[in-house]
Amino acid sequence: MARLQLCLLSGLTAAGLGSQSLANAQDIHAKQAISQRDAFTTTAAYVVQFYPLWFTYYQSKIANTNRIAGPDRISPIYHIVVAINDDTLYGSSFLDLMAQPMILKVPATTAAYSVLTLDPFGDIFESGIPSQPPGTSLPATTYALTGPGFAGVLPAGVTPIAMPLDFSELIFRADKFSPSGEDQIAQASQFRAGLFTQPLCAYLNQPCPAGVPAGGTALIVPEIATAAPFKTAADALIAKDPITFLKQLQTAVAAPNTPPLSPAEQALSDHFDSLFGDGNNFNGNAKKNEFIAGAQAAHDLILENYLTHTGTTNWIHFTNIGAWGDHVIDRASITEFIQYGNGISTAAYYHTFRDGRGFPLDGSSPHGYVLTFPNGGQPEASRFWSVTAYTPDSIELIDNPANKYVVASYTPGLQTNTDGSLSIYMTRTLPDGVPPANWLPISRRPFNIMLRVYGVVPSSTVADDTYVPPGIDKIR
Repeated sequence: MARLQLCLLSGLTAAGLGSQSLANAQDIHAKQAISQRDAFTTTAAYVVQFYPLWFTYYQSKIANTNRIAGPDRISPIYHIVVAINDDTLYGSSFLDLMAQPMILKVPATTAAYSVLTLDPFGDIFESGIPSQPPGTSLPATTYALTGPGFAGVLPAGVTPIAMPLDFSELIFRADKFSPSGEDQIAQASQFRAGLFTQPLCAYLNQPCPAGVPAGGTALIVPEIATAAPFKTAADALIAKDPITFLKQLQTAVAAPNTPPLSPAEQALSDHFDSLFGDGNNFNGNAKKNEFIAGAQAAHDLILENYLTHTGTTNWIHFTNIGAWGDHVIDRASITEFIQYGNGISTAAYYHTFRDGRGFPLDGSSPHGYVLTFPNGGQPEASRFWSVTAYTPDSIELIDNPANKYVVASYTPGLQTNTDGSLSIYMTRTLPDGVPPANWLPISRRPFNIMLRVYGVVPSSTVADDTYVPPGIDKIR
């Protein structure tokens, strides 16, 4: 937040509204100008600080609570979360432990999987529910997830998991292929279907309080249920109706599932509320324009912070996902582009909208593009690395006749070049002489590419942040 505050303070000083101007403001017009700039700066800070809550609060209104669910397939229809991968099977649930602990039964499987727990801001915390790396086998386990206010006694035979919050999200990702390329979709599907939840009262065959979610076996839902486009909805609201966005964000901040705010966060929220009210009583007041400008400036900053966070070959890479410290602008940016991303010990994400020379990636280029890893230059991963193409605005999969969305270390038939390098071709149609496994389809429009590394190897170049993916080359 310090970075945003510095930008806004510079803007105030440049506008002649710094501390000296404030001290000298004697007439009503100057005071009105000061009030309007306060509305701008407070709104901008408010949006950046609390941006993730808009997403998680409204996603929780249409998603399951205390019952694992996942889509029956992944395709360009999927929009509820940005940058979905096609490497794993997802099972997730919002958690509400306020009224009752939740029993979670996790079956045994041979498929590798990871477990991610986050608060509504996107901050990652370790729950104690273990992930299963490749080549290991965890026993089937029954967990009891308790909220911070639970003071009861758990039954024998369950593994207690003391969650730090009553409200959070739990995400399982089960690998569809082994690191050696063995198809494990059946095992991953069976694992996901075997995830089971129920309230403690039901587990004990006791009456449950009214309104407590019943839980049950994992729901495999039609993909159309995941089509709500949250990212583009937020983008459009801020561009066209920012006052409505601010009202909705205000509702999310005040919601009971928002974690307890720090004193600084509470002060910002209270000050915004005192200026904005309920957002319905501006009556042509010029201050309304400052709320609009503040929301849009914050959104511009969120986008700019992400899109300019590039390295020497134009790949965007953050190492602080889920562990932001005071870099709340990074937290907002990741919500916009990689919501629910894993922490760096589990996965690394490299994202680019530009080729190695700095020009935007555009599928209208007649010959397409190629990404070539030199011999030994593929990222080290204990699970997999993969390359996926996305649409420019929604950051979702690109529709293509081949229904192919990923090229990965596990892709059957992936071929290296004679010098040991590996090339992935990003084109509208399969180029002559290119193995189908090495082809990543794109469409005739701008696109972007994400390189994922799942299973970050300790002490590897990915882990120590010295790995730099090669630039993408335009084929001429």
